Amino acid sequence: MLESVTGGSGPGTDGWDRAVVVGLGNPGPGYAGNRHNVGAMAVGEIAAAQGVVLKRGPTRLARVVCSTTRLAGARAVLATLTTYMNESGQAVRPLLDYYKTEPESLIVLHDELDLPFGTVRIKQGGGDNGHNGLRSISRSVSSPDYVRVRIGIGRPVGRQSPADFVLRDFSAAERTELPAILDQAARAVRLIVSLGVVAAQNELHRP
Repeated sequence: MLESVTGGSGPGTDGWDRAVVVGLGNPGPGYAGNRHNVGAMAVGEIAAAQGVVLKRGPTRLARVVCSTTRLAGARAVLATLTTYMNESGQAVRPLLDYYKTEPESLIVLHDELDLPFGTVRIKQGGGDNGHNGLRSISRSVSSPDYVRVRIGIGRPVGRQSPADFVLRDFSAAERTELPAILDQAARAVRLIVSLGVVAAQNELHRP
C-alpha cells in the first residue's frame, strides 16, 4: 500500500512537506541509455540512494512505477513513467490525482537541449521550449506552474537533427561524466524540498 503524501505546501521560500518527483523518458530497454531519458535516470539514482524500489502501484497508477519515501524531510513520491515521452501527461495527471496533490508540488526532471551538457538548472513554470514531455504534462494538469530540474544535454553538432540526437545514447565520454551529473540533479531536488525554489536556485546556480 502506497502511503499518502496529501496536505502541506509546495513551492515557496520555505521547505516543502510533500513533493511528487517525476523523471521523464521513454519506456523499455531500447531507450534506457538515451539522452532523452536522463530525467528518468536521475530519479532512478535518487531512489537507489534512498534505498527504495520503484514498482507498479494500484490500477489507477498503471502508467507509472513509483515509491514513497522521505526526502530531505519531505514526504515524497518518486516516479518514472511507462508512457512514451509525448504522452507523459497521461501518467502524471493520475499520479497527482491519486495523491491529492496539486501541480505546484510537482517536480519534473528532464533533458534540456538549450543547456550545455552537464549543466543542471532549476526553473519554476514557463513554456515547454519544444519539449514534448513538458508540453503533455502542462496540458494534462492544466498548468505550467510546476518545478523543473533541467539537465543539460547540449545540442547536436553538424547536421544531426535534435529529434535524432535526443534518442541516441550518451557518448562514451559523456557516460564517464554522467554519474556526477545525475548526482547534481538529485542534489537539486533535495535543495528544492529542503529550502524552497528560490533558495535552491541561489544555491545551485552560484558559480
